[in-house]
Amino acid sequence: MRTDSSPGTLPAREHLPAAPAGTPVLDVVIPVYNEEKDLQPCVRRLHEHLAGTFPYAFRITIADNASTDTTPRVAARLAAEIPEVTTFRLEQKGRGRALRAVWSASDAPVLAYMDVDLSTDLNALLPLVAPLISGHSDLAIGSRLARSSRVVRGPKREFISRVYNLILRGSLQARFSDAQCGFKAIRRDVAQVLLPLIEDTGWFFDTEMLVLAERGGLRIHEVPVDWVDDPDSTVHIVRTATDDLRGVWRIGRALATGSLPLDRLTRPFGDDPRDREIKDVPRGLARQLVGFCVVGGLSTLFYLLLYSGFRVFTGSQTANALALLVSAIANTAANRRLTFGVRGRDGAVRHQAQGLVVFGIGLSLTSGSLAALGAATSEPAHSTELAVLIAANLAATVLRFLLFRAWVFPDRRDAETTVVASYDSKGSYASYDNAQFRVGEAADGTWRDATAQLLPVRPHDTDARDFR
Repeated sequence: MRTDSSPGTLPAREHLPAAPAGTPVLDVVIPVYNEEKDLQPCVRRLHEHLAGTFPYAFRITIADNASTDTTPRVAARLAAEIPEVTTFRLEQKGRGRALRAVWSASDAPVLAYMDVDLSTDLNALLPLVAPLISGHSDLAIGSRLARSSRVVRGPKREFISRVYNLILRGSLQARFSDAQCGFKAIRRDVAQVLLPLIEDTGWFFDTEMLVLAERGGLRIHEVPVDWVDDPDSTVHIVRTATDDLRGVWRIGRALATGSLPLDRLTRPFGDDPRDREIKDVPRGLARQLVGFCVVGGLSTLFYLLLYSGFRVFTGSQTANALALLVSAIANTAANRRLTFGVRGRDGAVRHQAQGLVVFGIGLSLTSGSLAALGAATSEPAHSTELAVLIAANLAATVLRFLLFRAWVFPDRRDAETTVVASYDSKGSYASYDNAQFRVGEAADGTWRDATAQLLPVRPHDTDARDFR
């Protein structure tokens, strides 16, 4: 399935429109495990900040990860005293599991989470969620590693954090700067598609979510934060680091084999200028030409090396055929992934078969050139053979690009499928279905806005549809 194009014209990311007073715009989740001492001051401080600065209705959700102390009673008391606070109990540990459960059930259009120690300055909360409300971005993260961030923490944690992010950049080509900061937000419509793809239920949940989002073409907004380390943190550094490295290996292997279902994230959340049709400008042509030229140049070098190697123990025609066959298979695979953005294994065999047809045409051109050279001179020099082959390959390359673009990897915008999430009566994820209509378009052909409606309200307004 194509992943560098949209199924038709996508609806633009838009500022979440106005709605009835009391509807929560923001749901801030605080995952906790045995935090009976820190929970109450954290929630009260966060509530006071939101009530005084946030211009929309909000909710604070305490996600209790199977605490064994008095944390559940503290959470229940806070929920009873503060209208904007609710509690959610899970019988299994895992920060990722807690976020998945609460975010899947929430009706707020913007979902966030932060650690209970409130190490991140709360003044960064509104800048974090504003791009999601405005429709500019799909996810937002706080970054302690941005140049303008102001961070106070020990050298051990600083070293571990920077090494981990270097590993992500080197192994997964991640471009976000801070995967582990416990200060993130996501639009609900994005979460509904992204969450079912995430396997991890622990601390690696954040990293996996960001890698999938970035590889799927979603927009991630970064906010520099002021952050002060909590010396009493209960996070087990060695165990967490080990689990994270296992997660990096799992995701890296999935990316290498093409098994990640990134086709479900084919830029379904907003208007991308590359998706617009402009008169007399072929869609994606410039980018495809650059990619094809790079792949073609490397393939030509690979072909010449193979030809020179095969030529040592066989004739020119056989060496040419073998070299062209091997390089054609590699060329088709590289163009499939890099030039035309096709990921996964679907259609790979068909693409290779079509690529072999293109190879046959190239073989005819190059073999015909060698035959013509042989007719002109009985013993051509090796350098002359190479020069003739280079010229023939240039002609074959132009023809190969045209055939790849028009036949092997055509732009099937009308045939693209959109993955639609299905949810049960409790709001939990149920299944995915393939729908033949465009993103934002209902099955009956009408357009609808799936986001919840927003209206600036007084901070003390409550939500009549609170799910407590």
